[in-house]
Amino acid sequence: MAAMTENDHRHPAPGLTPRLRARGLGWHPPGAPGAGSPSRLLAGLDFELGPGLHLVQGGEGRGKTALLHLLAGPLQPDAGHLDRQLASLAWPNPLDPACDAQEAADWLAQERARHADWNADVVAALQDAWQLGPHIAKQMHMLSAGSRRKLGLLAAAASGAALVLLDMPFAALDGRSRRVLLDVLAEAAAQPRQIWVMADYAAPAGLDASLFASRIELGD
Repeated sequence: MAAMTENDHRHPAPGLTPRLRARGLGWHPPGAPGAGSPSRLLAGLDFELGPGLHLVQGGEGRGKTALLHLLAGPLQPDAGHLDRQLASLAWPNPLDPACDAQEAADWLAQERARHADWNADVVAALQDAWQLGPHIAKQMHMLSAGSRRKLGLLAAAASGAALVLLDMPFAALDGRSRRVLLDVLAEAAAQPRQIWVMADYAAPAGLDASLFASRIELGD
């Protein structure tokens, strides 16, 4: 494991293929013992992510969400090196209580305004597939957890962002909605210009394991 700590490096490069490179990446929660401690959450991670679909896999409390935060940028590693060659990021959070009073349509419009490569055709297709049309005019607090999650997944898929992050995306989805998401992920795996990273306990049933360009295993 690398002992030296380096700051996150960002290289927004709209014309370049997006890349994420980590060498000896480590992080432990504030107040926890430092390097070498058994309580360290993430340690010695080496990976390189390019366009396609990637899986962060691990058990409860193994640091899946923490790693997504490191990839997104707000959380800084305390060991190793993370290089982010990215022009844009999508990690919508429709479950945020601060959104409760917003209409779903207004929340979606805010997401659209954040992304220059927003794809309205994807919005229309997934709004229909996930049967979100009747809910778009409702305030967010009136939507079920499943409907709010589907709204966030729709925004992520339509964003066109260089990096798309999904944290436990199948939670609270019914069988039909899960099948739609499997199709979305299969398409994400085949496209050549976005990095999609999903975190979950395991690869989802129904998705060909060969579609994952890589897996980051955090342990059980």
